[in-house]
Amino acid sequence: MTSRPQDRPRLADTAGRGRPLRVVPSNVTPGDITALRAETQITALGVTTWPTYGTPAWLQLNPQDPRCYAATLEAAELHRRAETERQRLDSLMDEDPEAWWREITADANAHAATLGRSLAARRTAEELRVARDRAGNRPPHQLRATPGWPPIAIPGQPGRYLVYGQENTA
Repeated sequence: MTSRPQDRPRLADTAGRGRPLRVVPSNVTPGDITALRAETQITALGVTTWPTYGTPAWLQLNPQDPRCYAATLEAAELHRRAETERQRLDSLMDEDPEAWWREITADANAHAATLGRSLAARRTAEELRVARDRAGNRPPHQLRATPGWPPIAIPGQPGRYLVYGQENTA
């Protein structure tokens, strides 16, 4: 049994608002046509803003409010796009796993490239270990008194000080 166009349910009663979609661009996919229809429907509703589908603000709208329908239509279109993308990635994974891996890691690789310089400037664990080992093996610091500065307490020798001009007696 075939249904006549007037028997099929419509997404919205536009009541003469907006224009019907008469010309479909060439080389479009069914998803593109669906997106055009969603945009046309929302234009026909005459609303420019609406709450996000499923939020308390959306739930508080009167079901007859065109913003309620616009939010529902937007959610359906976003779901369709997400599902189309998921199916595309699933097909790509089956057909060309390497291309799939490159695509899903592209954002992470781009971010890692921005971090590359700062990471390259950091010392490696080996460099830190060598520096730590060398720090424990360096010769002791030679104390030298400076003119105009107070005497320096000599470590390990309580009560003894290094005074400028008397360095050799320590």
